[in-house]
Amino acid sequence: MPSPDALTRSDKAKLTRLSRDLVAWAANNGRLFPWRSNAATTYQKITVEVLLQRTTATAVAGIYDDFFSRFPDWDALAGASPVELEEFLRPLGLWRRRAAALIGLARYAAGTGGAFPSDANDHIAIPAVGQYVSNAILLFHHGRAAPLLDVNMARVIERAVRPRRLADIRHDPWLQAAAKWFARGATSVEVNWAVLDFAALVCKARRPVCEACPVNAYCAFFQRAKSSGVPLATLVATIERR
Repeated sequence: MPSPDALTRSDKAKLTRLSRDLVAWAANNGRLFPWRSNAATTYQKITVEVLLQRTTATAVAGIYDDFFSRFPDWDALAGASPVELEEFLRPLGLWRRRAAALIGLARYAAGTGGAFPSDANDHIAIPAVGQYVSNAILLFHHGRAAPLLDVNMARVIERAVRPRRLADIRHDPWLQAAAKWFARGATSVEVNWAVLDFAALVCKARRPVCEACPVNAYCAFFQRAKSSGVPLATLVATIERR
């Protein structure tokens, strides 16, 4: 019997279709943020991924111009006063934690000329670099396909395909494998951005817009709701409670 943590052929087929459909959806519905432009530097893209943790993209966009005008590169950020940096980050919440993380990461990068190891195993010793930021480094600094797996990507994958077993998304083997398959290939950046927008605008945590969803024809969550007759709000509350 195959392991429940293994990706099945059906899982892979659905994830492949999902990534393709979300990129197509985002071409007309995706949001525009300054860090997604061709003018954004690798420094800006990696730093933004630190800023985005446990807040919204809209909130980060609100401080983006001022933040990068004051801290235009790793050297400037590494030399920042914690107090001044905290003031910039206050609108995002958790400003002391964010400031400490950014300064630690920036001091490392300033000492290496902005270079990061290409092996994720070597990222463990870098301040503020957990699995999520490590994947951002692989994606934006080294141009390698990697999933920016957070609760939003997890929600979309689990609703469309099947739920994970473990509470912590960083350690669930099936979800980790699913996210890597989902974000693989030459369009990895576009897939990561598309799923973030889709989670914010359609596949919302509490009030998903399932009836207008472009992937509801094969979404396991929506099909379960249809077949069971259970109201979507009730089904959402039941699943999200775990």
